[in-house]
Amino acid sequence: MGRNIWRIALIVGVVAVSAAMLYFTPFNLGLDLKGGVHVVLEAQQRERAVTAEDMQGALTIIERRVNALGVSEPVIQRQGSHRIILQLPGIHDQQQAVDTIGKTALLEFKDPFGRTVLTGANLKGVQLGTDRFGRPAIDLEFDREGTERFADMTIRYQGQITQILLDGEILQEVMINEPILEGKAQITGSFTLDEARNYVILFQEGALPIPMKIMEIRNVGPTLGQDSVSTSFRAGTVGVLLVLALMAFYYKAPGLVADLALVLYVVIALGVLSGMNAVLTLPGIAGFILSIGMAVDANVLIFERIKEEAASGKRLRSAVQAGFKRAFGTILDSNITTLISAAVLFYLGTGAIKGYAVTLAVGILTSMFTAVFVTRVLLEAMVNRFHERMARDLGVQGVAK
Repeated sequence: MGRNIWRIALIVGVVAVSAAMLYFTPFNLGLDLKGGVHVVLEAQQRERAVTAEDMQGALTIIERRVNALGVSEPVIQRQGSHRIILQLPGIHDQQQAVDTIGKTALLEFKDPFGRTVLTGANLKGVQLGTDRFGRPAIDLEFDREGTERFADMTIRYQGQITQILLDGEILQEVMINEPILEGKAQITGSFTLDEARNYVILFQEGALPIPMKIMEIRNVGPTLGQDSVSTSFRAGTVGVLLVLALMAFYYKAPGLVADLALVLYVVIALGVLSGMNAVLTLPGIAGFILSIGMAVDANVLIFERIKEEAASGKRLRSAVQAGFKRAFGTILDSNITTLISAAVLFYLGTGAIKGYAVTLAVGILTSMFTAVFVTRVLLEAMVNRFHERMARDLGVQGVAK
C-alpha cells in the first residue's frame, strides 16, 4: 500500500510541475508560424582567398550573435563555399538584423595620425551602461595588453583627438583630457537603447574573421495563417478525442485508464517542452503528434499482452504483471530505434528539423514513462479496487485474483 502511495505521489508531482511550466512558460512560435527575417550573407575576398576555416569561424560567431539576440529556433546554415543563410523567427526589423548579424564588427582605436593602437581583440569585457546624462552607452574593459596600449595612447596624445571606428566607420571621436590608466573606457553617442544593446552583442561575440556582405534580406510571413493554425489545432483535438473514445469503447475500464494516462502524457510532454523553451513549429507539431500515436500503441500492446496472459490461465493480477513485463521489451526496442532516428536528425539537421527531433524525443521518453509507469500504477489500482469489472472487460471472466 505504501509503495502505491509513493508511486501516485510521484505521478501527481510530475504532472503538477509540468502543468505549472506549461502555464507560466508559454510556447514561442517558429518562423513558419510567426514569420521573421530571411538573410543571405556572402564572404568577401580581400587580401587572401576565403578558406573553409574562415567560413566555419564566421558561422560560429554569427550563431553566437543570433543566440544573444534571443531568437527562437533560428536556421543558420552554409550554402556553397562562400554563403551563409539565416532565418530569424520573430525578428521583423531588417535593420536590426543587418546591424547585428551582418557587421564584421572590427573595433579599432586609432591615434591622431590614423594608426590603429588596439582592436576589439584586446577587450576583456563589454556591457551596457549609461553616460553622465543617463543616455545609453557602452562600457569597455581591456585586457592587460589593451590596458597598457590604451594608457600609453592617452598619455602620449593628451589634449588631442582620437577616433573609435567600427568596420572602418567612425563610431566616436574623443578628446583625451587626461591619461586613462585603469583599462576602462566608455563609448557614448546618440544611441538608442536597442542600438547600444546591439553594439554590446557585436563586441562581446567578437569580430568576424572575414567581411560578410548581405546579398539578400527580406521579411518572411508565416506560412500558415491564423485560420489555418486554428484549423490544425481543431483537427488535432478531434483526432485525440476519437482515439480516447475508441480506447474506452474497445477496452472499457482499462481503456479509460489508458485515456487518463494519455491525458497525463500530453500535460507532461507539453510541460517539458515548455520548460525547455521549445519553439512551436509545424515539424515540431508533427513530431509531437507522432509520439502521441506511439503512446497509444504502447497501451494497446500492453492490454493485448495482459489478455494473452490471462487467457493462458493466470490470475488477473499475475496476468497484469506478466503482460507489462512481456510488452516492455517490445516497447523499449521500438522506442530506442525511434530515439536513434531522432538523434541522427538532431545531429545532422538544422532549424526546424532539429525542432522535430527534439519534440519527437521528448514525446517518446514521456510516453515510456506514462505507458510503463503511469498506466501500470493506475491499472493495478483498478484491479485491486474493481477486480471483477476489470476481469470482465479484459475478457477473462472467472479468473481469480
